Formats: sequence, C-alpha cells, structure tokens
Amino acid sequence: MSVTLFRNARIFTAEDPGKPPAGSQQGRVTSWDRGALLCQDGIIEAVGPEKEVLAAAGRAGPADEVDCGGRCMIPGFVDPHTHLCFLEPRETEFLKRLDGVPYLDILAAGGGILSTVASVRAASEADLAEATRKRALACLRFGTTTIEIKSGYGLSTEAELKQLRAAAAVGRSTPLTVVPTLLGAHAVPPEFADDAEGYVELLVRETVPAAAAAGLARYCDAFCERGVFTAAQCRRVLEAARQAGMGLKLHADEVHDTGGAALAASLGAVSAEHLLSSGEAGLRSLAAAGSVAVLLPATAYALRKPFAAARRMVELGLAVAIATDCNPGSSYTESMPFVFGLAVLGMGLSVSEALVASTLNAAYAVGEGRRAGSLSPGKRADVLLLDGETPGIVAFHAGVSPVAAVYANGVRAWPAEGLQP
Repeated sequence: MSVTLFRNARIFTAEDPGKPPAGSQQGRVTSWDRGALLCQDGIIEAVGPEKEVLAAAGRAGPADEVDCGGRCMIPGFVDPHTHLCFLEPRETEFLKRLDGVPYLDILAAGGGILSTVASVRAASEADLAEATRKRALACLRFGTTTIEIKSGYGLSTEAELKQLRAAAAVGRSTPLTVVPTLLGAHAVPPEFADDAEGYVELLVRETVPAAAAAGLARYCDAFCERGVFTAAQCRRVLEAARQAGMGLKLHADEVHDTGGAALAASLGAVSAEHLLSSGEAGLRSLAAAGSVAVLLPATAYALRKPFAAARRMVELGLAVAIATDCNPGSSYTESMPFVFGLAVLGMGLSVSEALVASTLNAAYAVGEGRRAGSLSPGKRADVLLLDGETPGIVAFHAGVSPVAAVYANGVRAWPAEGLQP
C-alpha cells in the first residue's frame, strides 16, 4: 500500500456536481489557502484544510510527504481534443497560410490532412508510436495528465487501426491516461477523391466495425464541413459507431455553419468540437442535449480567426471545455497553459471558468469525469503544483509553463527529481 500526503498547498479545484458544470456552475471552484491532499495507491482519500487532512493521514498510517511550499495545487489538465499521432509538422503550409492561402484551398490541392496521411501510411507502427510518445511527454511537462488522441491521418482501415494502436502504446509507456478516438471521417482519401460516398461506405462497413471489434477506440468522431463530409454522411458514420458501442464526438462548424452543432445534439454526442461558426440555434440545441462544447482557441489563434463565442455559450447554459487541438498543421502546440491563457484573455472566460474548462469539463468530454478532472475523493490523484499562488498564474505568466511538478496517480511524473526552489 502506498500512501502520499501533499501538505502546505493553496488548493483550487472544480466542484463536481456529477455532470459537466454549465452556466453559472462553469466557474464554481473550491479553494483552501492552506490545504492538503491524501492519496492511497494513486486514489484521492481526502482533500481540504490541512489540519483535517492531517488527521485523516494519521488514521491511514505512515505516509510519504510532499511539502508543496505554499504553491498553488490544481488538478492535472485534461486535453480532450488532440491529433498527436503524426510524424512531422507542416511548417511550409503555415507559411502559405500567412500569405493568405485558405486552409480548404490547401486541402483541395492535396496538402493539409492529405499530406500527413501519406507520411502516416508509410510509417511503421513502431516509428509512429515513438513520435506520438515524445509529443505526449511534452504535453505531460505542460501539466496534461489525461489526453484524448484521435486517429484520422490513415484514412484506410489498416492505417487507422495502426494509429489507434500507436495511441494505445502511449498509454502503456507514459504516465498519461490516454483516451483513443477513431476519426476515419477526417478527410476523403486520394483513392476516393471523386467518391466520398464510397469512402463513407467503407467506414461504415469495415473501418468502424474493425476498430470496435479490436477494442481500440472509446469514441468515434467525424469532420462535418464543406468540402469534407456532409451532415448526412457524418450521421451515417456516427450512427454506425453508436451501433458498434462507441461514444460519439463531432468536429462541428469550424469554418462554416453546416448544422454540425445541431447534428451533434440530435445524436446525443458527448461533445461538439471547434464551433467557431455555429449559430445560436445550434448552440442552444447542444445545451439542451447536455453535450460539452470543446473549444480550441489555439487553432483560431494560429488561423487568425475570431475565437469561438465562449462567453455566449456559458450564458446559454452550455458546458465549455478547452483543448490544444495539437496537430501538424493548424495548431502545433502541446501546451494547455497556452490554451488556458487564450481562453481567459482571448475568449473572455474567467480564471475559474477556464480552470473548470481545462479540467473537469474536459474530463467529462472524454468520459473521464468520474475518475479525473477534480481533486475529489475517489478520483485519480492527478495533481499539478504551480509556481504561483492561484490558477491565475497560468494566464498571467504568459509564454512559459508555470507547472512546477506533475503527479499522475499520486506518483511524480515530472520533473524526474525533486521540486525546484
């Protein structure tokens, strides 16, 4: 039995009502100026005022102690939308976009997702897993302890399953909790360039059942956008995934309002993601459905687009989460602190709302809300210590990581040695 006591910490954590906090609950945070946390075998046993937790620690028996030095303690970040499984970033396309070339034009010319598809198809599974592992460890250093990893750069049954296996390997070889998502409907592959319906049929009849039979994906996602997949095509893929036992997600309304938000709501998707162009009717339908709005401010930043209407979503009672969207083209960042800062200074969330968005709501968006996302008894002891007194340091100390230490399941995951003064 392993018992660890964290003491002398300024603790801030979302309050978990048993579902994604929305509306006025979005920013509901509990804090203790001198707090402590006790965990046993990686699970939180007690958290609260130091004197009360010390009493519980005495009953639990001998414990390893971590003196947090008055640092701020928050839950580990949960990154609920990434495309980590690739080999190389597309830096030259970034330069094209700076010159004014729209992304959909780059995609139509065979670039974008399709250029990454070629390299992923050619890569060995071992090389792909190693590239993904290195990137995941960078996420860990920025404080991410739970992460979703999508496929979507294979666009064939064999290559999509290879990506999902590589993602699973990251969960086994790092301290991160990995949630895999099948995103076969990410783009139409070159061999189906004039037959999108034929590719959708392949996904429905072969790829989705194969991923489900192998137990490789918790969720299935699709990209609902002009020039990619229609709402009707996405519905076919996601309904097949639901029948196969997967949860549902949707890339919705990133560039145009194609009815993606309403589609996600009608399907009961756990989340709709991007939402840069969603109309108010679609947002209201998501709120009514209880879906989580996963917003990706680093993508808007990189594409020089207006941020998603986070403030309005909160007003409409829609639960908001934030994610890096780490990918080789439109959002090349592993940093949840960067995304947190953009959410506060770019999208108008309060610090408390951003904390909930990057921890508890993000956890619910990947099916981990019962196990992660808040410092609550019974959940994993995924803990960050920050070089600051409040979570505000994450947005305030711009351009750097304020993460002093990362603990996953109660075990120090970063840095490799003791806390730095």
